[in-house]
Amino acid sequence: MLSALLVVAGLTALSGSAQAAVPNRWGFAYVNIPAGVPDPSHQAGSWAPAFNVTVTPGVVGQTFVRFPQIGGPGGIVHVTAVVPTNAWCQVESWVPALPDEVVTVRCYRFGGVPMFVPFTVLYEESSGPLPAGSHAFGYVAYNGAAITGSYNSVLAPNTVVPSGLGTWTVTLNGLGSPAPAGNLQVTAVNPGAPARCKVGSWSPGAALQTVIVRCHDGVNNLYNTGWNLTYQRQRAITGGAIPPKNFAYTFDVNPANPGPYAPTPVGINFNSQASVNTVQSSGLGLRLVQFPRVGVLRDHVQATAYGGGPEFCNLQAPWLTSGSVAVVRNVACYNAGARVNTQSLTTYTSEF
Repeated sequence: MLSALLVVAGLTALSGSAQAAVPNRWGFAYVNIPAGVPDPSHQAGSWAPAFNVTVTPGVVGQTFVRFPQIGGPGGIVHVTAVVPTNAWCQVESWVPALPDEVVTVRCYRFGGVPMFVPFTVLYEESSGPLPAGSHAFGYVAYNGAAITGSYNSVLAPNTVVPSGLGTWTVTLNGLGSPAPAGNLQVTAVNPGAPARCKVGSWSPGAALQTVIVRCHDGVNNLYNTGWNLTYQRQRAITGGAIPPKNFAYTFDVNPANPGPYAPTPVGINFNSQASVNTVQSSGLGLRLVQFPRVGVLRDHVQATAYGGGPEFCNLQAPWLTSGSVAVVRNVACYNAGARVNTQSLTTYTSEF
């Protein structure tokens, strides 16, 4: 499916008005503790420098993340567990608690057992168009029955059609590309039960992007639940481009390749500093991803699984940022309790 070649010429220059329109507000954090101020080197947002992200615990496995000074309606949230075991995190809710935005996250081990694990979390809200060019950005928040939030950088409608139990077809109209390009992230949203979601398949087209979202319950059963999806192309996962100047993403299309290899076509392996991202094996189900020349603190990583089965992915450990290289060691993927090689999508952004 992803067989065509795409030559990336770099970021299209953006006007000041477009930069102001996308995003309206954003924030990210690596929540490495259940209470207090999480890791300062991995949190940033569109708030004044005097403020910090804070977290408080709820019931078992539940964490309330307070993003300061960026509360508002709508937007999108993504989370990724950071733990060396078969666990995932999902969104329970995100609501403005003015002036802040409070995101509730719940984490589970396979089997639906709630537990606290560290995780990355991202909130972003956008409106307004982007100028014409090779870049694109869009998201959909879906509650299991209807779209509750949507953004499209050419202001075309995004649509969702149920396609069977735990399966939906998402169409991002107007965000097409002449060859496969961009990255996708999907996160489950459920306030009452364990759920995890992934990209089931992706069909890039010249006029639109078509994505299948697939979700499972606390074990491996297909499951109807809410979810959030973001599509980025030559834009950071936060919705911005300039800034940040330093961001990258990749699609590990060949997890059996021991590597290091650069996924192709090049449009799915973008680096804003014109370097080449690589992926290699660190063992069964473990993929080391390197993003050269873009590694600048404060920074952020999200990852999601790809494919038609029940596999899911997390980050085995916090990523490293050194000498301008961001090293994700590793994207870890599972089927039930066992690590397995499976396709995955990873995205990185710096604050700057």
